[in-house]
Amino acid sequence: MLYYKIFSHSVSKEWVVFIHGAGGSSAVWFKQLKDFREKYNLLLIDLRGHGKSADLPQAIYNEEYTFKGVTKDVIEVLDHLSIPTAHFMGVSLGTIIVRQLAEMEQWRVKSLVMAGAVTRLTIQSRILVSLGSAFKRVIPYMWLYKLFAFVVLPRKQHAESRNLFIREAQKLCQKEFIRWFELTKDINPLLSYFKESDLGIPTLYVMGDQDVMFLEPVKKIIKTHKNSVLKILQKCGHVVNVERPQEFNQIALAFLQNHT
Repeated sequence: MLYYKIFSHSVSKEWVVFIHGAGGSSAVWFKQLKDFREKYNLLLIDLRGHGKSADLPQAIYNEEYTFKGVTKDVIEVLDHLSIPTAHFMGVSLGTIIVRQLAEMEQWRVKSLVMAGAVTRLTIQSRILVSLGSAFKRVIPYMWLYKLFAFVVLPRKQHAESRNLFIREAQKLCQKEFIRWFELTKDINPLLSYFKESDLGIPTLYVMGDQDVMFLEPVKKIIKTHKNSVLKILQKCGHVVNVERPQEFNQIALAFLQNHT
């Protein structure tokens, strides 16, 4: 089973489940813990091969990775802890996983908070993925990861979140990185389906105005998904919960309280 950490609330029965992005770990949520613990039970999960889940004997899986398979790992933890319903929060690639979970087991999901959401690969991101695919087996994976991190988080004020993800990515091995990277071929078909499939779940997108790779596709999706709202943080990049934690926490908590 994946590594997980619980922060229990003495009174509340409500849960918030946090899912990090590719190359990260649950450490990416450290600026949310204090504020969210005051009102909710928290569950933080390290995805397969990431964070402390990288230390598990089964961390390197033999089969090809799929978004369904990675999501089933998360569901296994929820079943183990007997958590029936929860609010789910994802960042970056983690937003695809929580959306996949909503598709597979909608009854579990009270609401979704999508930080730096990936809802479509733009031309720039597809070029980046193509370059990565061409060189992923011959170039050390950290070279590729650092390149991606600087393209997605290029500005000086993005340095903290960029360095956090690079530091956590160093816990991956080359083989694990390749398996996760190969998931990228499934992203656009899956996201196209998600765009067409409005589950009606209350969804909050929190994006940075400097998130040039992913902001515009989110603006389009909220026009057709009636229960979705978008909040844009100014002078902020992709990892909004790290760059603007106070604003992010305030917006996300207000949203959760309206759907508790």
